[in-house]
Amino acid sequence: MITSVLVANRGEIACRVFRTCRELGIRTIAVHSDADEGALHARVADASVRLPGEAPADTYLRGDLIVKAAVAAGADAVHPGYGFLSENADFARAVQDAGLLWIGPPPEAIEAMASKTRAKQLMGIQPLTHVTEADLPVLVKAAAGGGGRGMRVVRRLADLDAELASARAEAASAFGDGEVFVEPYVENGRHVEVQILADTHGTIRPLGTRDCSLQRRHQKVVEEAPAPGLSEELQQELSTLAVRAARAVDYVGAGTVEFLVADGRAHFLEMNTRLQVEHPVTEALFGLDLVAEQIRVAEGHPLDNDPPRARGHAVEARLYAEDPSRDWTPQTGRLHRLSVPQGVRLDTGYTDGDDIGVHYDPMLAKLVAHAPTRAEAVRKLASALERAVIHGPVTNRDLLVSSLRHPEFTAARMDTGFYDRHLPELTASAADPHAPLAAALADARTGPRTGPRSRFGGWRNVPSQPQTKRYEMAGEEHEVHYRHTRTGLEADGVRVVHAEEHLVLLEVDGVQRKFEVARYGDRLHVNTTTLTALPRFPDPTAQHAPGSLLAPMPGTVVRVADGLTAGTPVKAGDPLLWLEAMKMQHKITAPVTGTLSELRAVPGQQVEPGSLLAVVTETP
Repeated sequence: MITSVLVANRGEIACRVFRTCRELGIRTIAVHSDADEGALHARVADASVRLPGEAPADTYLRGDLIVKAAVAAGADAVHPGYGFLSENADFARAVQDAGLLWIGPPPEAIEAMASKTRAKQLMGIQPLTHVTEADLPVLVKAAAGGGGRGMRVVRRLADLDAELASARAEAASAFGDGEVFVEPYVENGRHVEVQILADTHGTIRPLGTRDCSLQRRHQKVVEEAPAPGLSEELQQELSTLAVRAARAVDYVGAGTVEFLVADGRAHFLEMNTRLQVEHPVTEALFGLDLVAEQIRVAEGHPLDNDPPRARGHAVEARLYAEDPSRDWTPQTGRLHRLSVPQGVRLDTGYTDGDDIGVHYDPMLAKLVAHAPTRAEAVRKLASALERAVIHGPVTNRDLLVSSLRHPEFTAARMDTGFYDRHLPELTASAADPHAPLAAALADARTGPRTGPRSRFGGWRNVPSQPQTKRYEMAGEEHEVHYRHTRTGLEADGVRVVHAEEHLVLLEVDGVQRKFEVARYGDRLHVNTTTLTALPRFPDPTAQHAPGSLLAPMPGTVVRVADGLTAGTPVKAGDPLLWLEAMKMQHKITAPVTGTLSELRAVPGQQVEPGSLLAVVTETP
């Protein structure tokens, strides 16, 4: 029987596994990089072992160090989580060779399915070896790992070599394996998967379907179970294919078989030999704990004779520290506060006051809602996201709410091209136009006032001129005016009912509205709207020449386009260099057609947001 488990992972999934271990009375052991020394997963574990370094290649991808940590900490089992080494057969063998129990499938099954090229061959599918114009569009895909890393859609043959190189580099960084392959790209299909659970006694059980069609950068954003709108025949076909794939490799434990569904047909994608990020929707649907099942299977117990039955519908949304309106740029900084309403499940690797760094995935949390019907579950999740308190870097919260309420999604007519079609409308500013005024009034109330909660008045000196404050909101500058009077605060066009440091009540068109205000330095959060307080007089030195390319995020310059030097002619949209941040590579392109007049970026350089990378002078 397992008494102590080391989780060979970090963040949300490590915390998730620890939660089940505690419920089962199992001691928990974490590993942490130097960047994660104070991370939540390291704090909540019973013990944590340092992995020297910060980059994944030096820490969470070092199987030898993790096995050594497990032995040193007295673990008797290792759970791999997802990502990193979770689908690495050599790591699974090293764990077993050290006399530890592996909470996962046999290494041989991982080996057979971990490479997507070998998995497709096992299912009778061959990748493209020579791409022609007639094959376009195609998908470049990493043979190892998942999470959308190392994936590129190629629509022009001339772009293929560059995208292959970029995908190889990204895959090597994320998974320690740079192998990639090319396959036909099925446009506007639905991403549907089947959860399977298998024991060591020959039982393989499919646990329904999940729809994961809402994706950005080929990484899932919203998932639900069961996948809506599938015929009974197609559901049965998917389950049969999933069991066939698992049985072909003598699978044991929890795993997922993924498909693209288009025109009523199922196209096999891959088998993930691990727990998926979206496993909570299956747990909610069937009322079970998949991590507990993994542990029971690893201990040799058979699956229950009475299969669990699905109830209702479950939907999950991934909350990322990223800006969808700016090419999904990842964000960093301090997460001052994160809380969600009761009634939804929150899985996270962060808590109030934690810092979001540049080294790892930008996912902050997952919110999961379960209800008797799909419509009720979607409504419940959208409302919870809207009411959640998220103070810190920019997130995709507004996008998630808009996505869940989009008529294409509510009618279950979505596919993997959802964001390609709708991103501009979904990222249209949801900022409250009255938020700057509420912020200014709250700022005004931070000074002396009469009484503990005086509504208005009390200033000895009453200026005759309006006060002015400037804020940046949704990429635009807003200027607001208000006036102190002997009876309180006045603002043109809006009646100020109440104003204090953290709460402002305004009457707008006869309706009284409440604004909760929190300030952290020059960043303010007014309900769900984020603002930045601007100085009264802009700094004239903070200007850059036209055509300047500034780093949109902190990261590392991993590559500069071949032959690129000052004086090189470039066309608008040409890739100039690549930044790596949060395990993803981000392409920086020429903003205009002209000449590269300045190049400051060099491979290996660490840059901060706003750093000058290059300047392109536009051709007259």
